[in-house]
Amino acid sequence: MADLLWALIGLLCLLVCLRVWRRVHYRSFWLLVGYPLTALSVRATWRKVALGCGLTKKRQRWWFTLTPGAVASTGLVKVRRRFQRVAVDTKPWMWLPKPTRYGWRVTLHTLEGQIPEDYAEAAERLAHSWRVHAIRVSSPRPGRVVLAATMRDPLVRIDQVPASSELLKVTVGRLETGKSWVIDFRTVPHWMNAGATQSGKSNLANALIVGLAPQPVALVGFDLKGGVEFTPYAPRLSALATCRAESVRLLDDLVALMVDRMGLCRQAGARNIWQLPPAIRPVPIVALVDELAELYLMADKSEKDEIAKTSTALLRVAQLGRAFGIYLFCCGQRIGSDLGPGVTALRAQCSGRICHRVNDPETATMTLGDLDPAALVSARSIAAETPGVAIVASQDGQWYRARSFYVAEHAAEHAARMYADLTPSWAELTEGIHDAEINDADLDELLNA
Repeated sequence: MADLLWALIGLLCLLVCLRVWRRVHYRSFWLLVGYPLTALSVRATWRKVALGCGLTKKRQRWWFTLTPGAVASTGLVKVRRRFQRVAVDTKPWMWLPKPTRYGWRVTLHTLEGQIPEDYAEAAERLAHSWRVHAIRVSSPRPGRVVLAATMRDPLVRIDQVPASSELLKVTVGRLETGKSWVIDFRTVPHWMNAGATQSGKSNLANALIVGLAPQPVALVGFDLKGGVEFTPYAPRLSALATCRAESVRLLDDLVALMVDRMGLCRQAGARNIWQLPPAIRPVPIVALVDELAELYLMADKSEKDEIAKTSTALLRVAQLGRAFGIYLFCCGQRIGSDLGPGVTALRAQCSGRICHRVNDPETATMTLGDLDPAALVSARSIAAETPGVAIVASQDGQWYRARSFYVAEHAAEHAARMYADLTPSWAELTEGIHDAEINDADLDELLNA
């Protein structure tokens, strides 16, 4: 009896030690204890899980039985034989699962007639069968499917904004895979960020300002709320437009800057400003647009010409700005095709897409609809209790669930004041740019650059 008691005490101590180890250093616990047990369990249960999720195929197999007097019926006569052809449920071939930071991934060989979408439709059933948080499906090449399982949600807790090490690249949060969520304007020049009130849309803009403030770039703002959002960051903004009339003038300056930089690149024989020598390379410009819909809403017909001019200028910046170091980050609560063809054309130029929780399906469709239908389903399932969570079209061509770092307004204001000395003067940047006329030949050359 004493030996049994001591065995129970030892087992209890072992369980407590494992639990403490798991909480203190989850990564080592997962690699040394959690992963081996999980890999064995996944391989052992794969046949039953595949059968339950409808991922098996019926195949005819020869079957040999030692049962005396085995009888097989052909429908007409009964014959005694020990070799029989029977229908067997065949599962897809599974390789050994490999560990990842927050789970595991495994490669499968698809069966005849199967496509990756069959596994994507069964992803939720697979996640429940293996008791994991989520499973994402990808296909690196024909005939192969990779299941990436996440054991726990990596977006529950997120860290502080890390310092940016490269120009125009900011780490703003974390992806569901555990990797950093990076906005790189050199790779993806223009972004569209949609989200309802309190969804985390403004917080993402704060994270972007904190990341870009210490970099040698010019920041300009379009704040159609009368300036209440971006005015606190004015020390780090080279220019700020708070109404549509000011937006038209600021967009005219950006278009004129593009023409001026086009001439500079043409003289140096460069296709973009990054091929210019650093001594004469112009300052990159990031334009932050808040409440995008306000640029397109029309109260009466008297605003029609102004809206058309705004829409055309913004579209020109989106079409031509990348080569000349002008980048867009457009935010809005409501982004729909009912705002006019200008929004649809702008959306086509914004290859970076971010969709937070939205109030209407049209905004989610406008932001993510041309990427993947599954992304729409995931975007509509974002809970109001998880601000900052969004669906992101990443620069690798796939979409991910992500969450931005929490950046309070006072932190962004502090960064704007701290790096105010790095703010380029807008008057100096635009000096003499309106002397040259913008003609059709210039625009054609810009479009073909």
